Amino acid sequence: MKEKIISKASDMFLKLGFKSITMDDIAGEMCISKKTIYKYFCNKEILIEESTATIHKEVHQIIDNIVAKNYNAIEENFEIRKMFKEMFKASDTSPIYQLKKHYPEIYEKVMSREIKECNTTFERNIRKGIDEGLYRSDLNIEYYVRFYYHLIFSNKENISSEKESQKIELEILEYHTRAMATPAGIIELEKQLLNYTI
Repeated sequence: MKEKIISKASDMFLKLGFKSITMDDIAGEMCISKKTIYKYFCNKEILIEESTATIHKEVHQIIDNIVAKNYNAIEENFEIRKMFKEMFKASDTSPIYQLKKHYPEIYEKVMSREIKECNTTFERNIRKGIDEGLYRSDLNIEYYVRFYYHLIFSNKENISSEKESQKIELEILEYHTRAMATPAGIIELEKQLLNYTI
């Protein structure tokens, strides 16, 4: 039952917001009593913490699955972008923005988990792109990882509209890729942009 509650809560939090969803809403949606939820979670904050941990695991599992498909480095980044777009398409307000605003302590925990995972993914992608001749070999990888991370997360933290955030993230991805790309990388980037629908 605990896993079912986390799954339903995660879904509702992402679609309707961490702040607006109550324990009553979750209980009603699941056709269980609120008492059943409190049996597993003593308050909403604990449920949010466990839900964000579950979402984090799911997101990084999907990213690992995308990486395993062995796309080229640029296509891989576009596939990851599509996954995020799909995952958060029902949200009006950016989940990260909501967490930062309403549950700053949980937000800090989420971000400390994210920084390590994201930096590993970004670095791996840059090294792959260099090996494929799509990114320049003279890049300072550590700086580019840092630039990309800060651009992505400052956008997520400061833009409340998920739709607006998604548009900006596509621009960030293009900006990041153009800054690193070789002539072959630019050709691949243009191809991906042509096939990407907002």
